[in-house]
Amino acid sequence: MTRKTLGLLLAIASLVASVLAVAAQPATAAPGRHAQRVCAASSAPTVASCLSKVMVNDKGVVPASTTPAASAKTPAQLKDAYKLNGTSSGGRTVAIVDAYGYPNLAADLATYRSHFGLPACSTGGCLKVIDQNGGTSLPRFNAGWAGEQALDVDAVSAICPDCKIVVVQARSASISDLGTAANTASKQAGVVAISNSYGGGDLSDATYGANYNHPGIAVTASTGDNGYQGGSFPASSAYVTAVGGTTLTAASNARGWNESAWSGAGSGCSTVNTALAAAASSNTGCSKRAIADVSAAADPNNGGMAVYYPTSARASTWAQVGGTSESAPIIASVYALSGNTSGYANGTPYAHTGSLFDVTSGSNGTCPTTQWCTSRTGWDGPTGLGTPNGTGAF
Repeated sequence: MTRKTLGLLLAIASLVASVLAVAAQPATAAPGRHAQRVCAASSAPTVASCLSKVMVNDKGVVPASTTPAASAKTPAQLKDAYKLNGTSSGGRTVAIVDAYGYPNLAADLATYRSHFGLPACSTGGCLKVIDQNGGTSLPRFNAGWAGEQALDVDAVSAICPDCKIVVVQARSASISDLGTAANTASKQAGVVAISNSYGGGDLSDATYGANYNHPGIAVTASTGDNGYQGGSFPASSAYVTAVGGTTLTAASNARGWNESAWSGAGSGCSTVNTALAAAASSNTGCSKRAIADVSAAADPNNGGMAVYYPTSARASTWAQVGGTSESAPIIASVYALSGNTSGYANGTPYAHTGSLFDVTSGSNGTCPTTQWCTSRTGWDGPTGLGTPNGTGAF
């Protein structure tokens, strides 16, 4: 064997060894994904934070993508998971209350609905965007809250594609401004449900509840994304349906899906607001308002939905977004599909627990009373009474 041939063989062997070494690297060597808050956290109880989380890369950035991630839940998957195929609202209206402006809302919503083959929903027809007083003086852009609004309108579109949508944009994230927006939402023609995907401290209904007190309209509110934590307003209000969160994964069982309590789902007991009379026999362990009432997909990693998501005032991309900001508009949309929102809608599921999927596994932390943070048969804090099995419980 010549020296030249030997050198060539050694070079090839070195190359093969290098390739094998790279192939042997663990999967964690690839850029990872994790969930990140969409809005900045608030330290003031009377200022709300939005309750959505977006999947980002290891640099904390939502990567640009022309198509949704394979792991992001689609409208077809969500409707199948909650047995809502074949349902229709007959054109009822869901209102969404959020803070700040989002100039590309209509265009981004059009992209989402077109991609999934949903009917168009443009301004002047299906979609209406107003300020907190019902006018057209829309507030300034805020990237975090714009991402929240994208999740909200896409979630309503996924669950109730024939629903009309009214977005009411508060001028700030204060509970006072958001409450004014919620009250304005209740006055819009055709509104049967109002979704509130945000929360502040455990505030009193005596001071702040009037803006959410609308019998005949289903008012939903996210319970939070920080696990067992106690009360969070408006979810702690006796006038709303408090919506917790689950981890939702495909399965080979009869339903086709498994659900467990999402570790981030907010739960707890209000210290200031009255317990729901409808929950008296549910053994909540709370002397006052217990949180949550019901739940839906919220885990951004295993349950997060595909959203056409704004990354700036001018640019958007596909992202995977969750949090209890996902579950609140899902439940608002199920109320719209049911069409039965007489009286206070938060009591209705307690009378129809047989039309819910009872979530009996998972936990969102440690707590002094087991059911406040650990799922079980019947009511528990992270998931309430369970998730929709059709519209019968709503």
